[in-house]
Amino acid sequence: MKISAREILYSVPRKTRALIISLISRMVTTVTSLSDRLCPPGSWQEPDSHFLEVLRSPWYRDVSFLIDLFHTATVEFWKQTGGRAAYLPVTTGSVSSPMGRGSDSTPVNVRLAGVDTYLADSMQFPLELTCRVADGPSYYVMPSFRGEDADETHLCQFFHSEAELPGGLDDVIVMVEAYVRHLSKAFLTQAGDVVQRLAGGTDHLQAPLRGNVFRRLEFDQAVDMLGNEQRYVHEEFPGCRSLTREGEHRLMELVGQFVWVTHMDHLSVPFYQAFDPTDKTKALCADLLFGIGETVGCGERHADAGTVREALALHEVNEDDYAWYVRMREAVPMQTAGFGMGVERFLLWVTNHNDIRDLPTLLRFNGRNVNP
Repeated sequence: MKISAREILYSVPRKTRALIISLISRMVTTVTSLSDRLCPPGSWQEPDSHFLEVLRSPWYRDVSFLIDLFHTATVEFWKQTGGRAAYLPVTTGSVSSPMGRGSDSTPVNVRLAGVDTYLADSMQFPLELTCRVADGPSYYVMPSFRGEDADETHLCQFFHSEAELPGGLDDVIVMVEAYVRHLSKAFLTQAGDVVQRLAGGTDHLQAPLRGNVFRRLEFDQAVDMLGNEQRYVHEEFPGCRSLTREGEHRLMELVGQFVWVTHMDHLSVPFYQAFDPTDKTKALCADLLFGIGETVGCGERHADAGTVREALALHEVNEDDYAWYVRMREAVPMQTAGFGMGVERFLLWVTNHNDIRDLPTLLRFNGRNVNP
C-alpha cells in the first residue's frame, strides 16, 4: 500500500507539521531566489559598447543604488565617529607604493603641463597630513590608479575608502570592524531586496553582526597553518613573503569568513608601515580577508623621522621623493594608523560575485582609450 506525502504530513502532530511546511516554504523561496538571481551582462569584454549595457541593464541600475548607499553610509559612519572628510588631489610626486623592495604595485606616471608626476595609488600620505590638522580621523572616498592589468580581482582604476586616525594598529583594526558592521547593517536594512536580487540572499550581510566573527592570525601563524605550500605562500626573496589569492581563500576556509592577517614580513609591505618593536623584520600592519580575499589593508605608521629614514633605506627607496614626509614628522610628531578599503571589492562581497570588472559604471583599462 502506497502512502502519499500528504498523508505522511498529516500523520504528524500539528506543530511539527507547521514546522515542516515552514521549512519547505523557505527552501522553495531560496531555490526560486537563486534561479531569479540577476546576473551581469559581462559587457566589460566589449568596452566601447559597455555604456549602452549600463543604460539598459537591470544589473547596473541596482549596482548604482548600492554605490550610492556605500557612500552615504560611509559619511554617516564618520559623522558618528567624529571623522572629517578631506578633498585631495589625484596627482602626487610621492606614490605610497613606490617601486621598492617587495612592491606589489606599479605607479601610473603621467606628464601634466610639461611636468612628470603620478596619478595617486592612494591618498594615505595626504590623509596623514589632514589627520594632523583635524586632530582626529580624516577620510575620503576617491579613485586610485594602478599600473597593473585588470583581472577578476583588480581594476586599473578603482575607488578607495581610506582613513587615517590617531592611534596604533589595534585602534585602526577596531575602527575597521566597526565600519564593516555599520556598512553591513546599512545594506541589510536599506537595500536587502536589491542584495537579494544580485547575491541570491542576505545571510552574508548578517554574518558580521553576529558576535565576534573577526579572527586574528599573525602572518607566520597563517603560513604554518597553510603548510608553507608554494601555491599558498609566495616568496619573492628571503624575508619577503606574501599570501597568494589561493592562500587567502584556503585560510578563510580553515579559520572563517573574516580573518585578519597581521605582522607581515616588513620587506613585503610598503616602507611606511611601522616596525614591530619586538622584531623589526615584521610590520605593524594587517589585511582583512573576506569575500574574494584581501578587501581591507591597514597599518600603524612610523612615529618619528628617524624610523622613516631607516625604513626608506631598508626598502631601497630614494629619500628625496619623500623628504616632505620626513619633515612632516619633524614639524608635527604624531602616532597615526590608517586603512584602505577597496570599494568594488567590498561590493563584490555584497553581491556575492566573483569578477570585479562587472562593477564599474564606466570602464578604464590601461593602454586603451575608452569612451565615455
